[in-house]
Amino acid sequence: MKRIPFLIILLSILFLTEVPVGAQVGDPRNNLSFGINGGVGTNSITFIPSIKQDISLGPIAGVTLRHISERYFFLINGIQIECNWVTRGWTEYIDDGSGNEYTRQLNYMEFPFFAHMGFGREYRGFQGYFNLGPQISYLLYEVQEKSGSGPWNTVNRPNHVVYQYDRPIENKLDYGVSAGLGVELRTGLGVFGIEGRYYFGLGNIYGISKSDYFARCANSSISLRVTYLIGL
Repeated sequence: MKRIPFLIILLSILFLTEVPVGAQVGDPRNNLSFGINGGVGTNSITFIPSIKQDISLGPIAGVTLRHISERYFFLINGIQIECNWVTRGWTEYIDDGSGNEYTRQLNYMEFPFFAHMGFGREYRGFQGYFNLGPQISYLLYEVQEKSGSGPWNTVNRPNHVVYQYDRPIENKLDYGVSAGLGVELRTGLGVFGIEGRYYFGLGNIYGISKSDYFARCANSSISLRVTYLIGL
């Protein structure tokens, strides 16, 4: 089972690198575009033992670079690279009667590397697209917030999981796989796009050895992003 995360990343990288290689088969293109992106993500951490969580929203902002290398039948193929600032983390759902509230914001710089596949209008009009590839992120800083209507009391926490409180994140480097599905309007003023994206973290924010508390503690995020690109 430990080999599964490595295999997922390896397949994603192979799939990503296959796009420019295949440019020799279809009609070649050499279209480069650059722009900005932003949005909001719904974030959580997959904890084992589990921690009940509520909705945790975080902003996203960054830059996008895309290169289209070929058109093969109806598919428009290329690669897309991004550099984004994102806020992830988790908000606990505490229903033990203490009135406590807890949120941990994790602010990352993320770098997705995508195979980009479009279908539809190539130059003017609407085009759908699909992005898939590996992603790495680095934790810049974290913010812990304890609040609520009563004094801080962890005696009756669900599952008695309290290890995470006041404990800094141990692994700042995060990695995983992202997939997105979107649509964009291609005009003479640029490309306007909207995309839904899912990130599945393969790394863990704390250690997961036999001597550690958690068996898994990985990021997960569903985000909605908008993008504006101009041709270079």
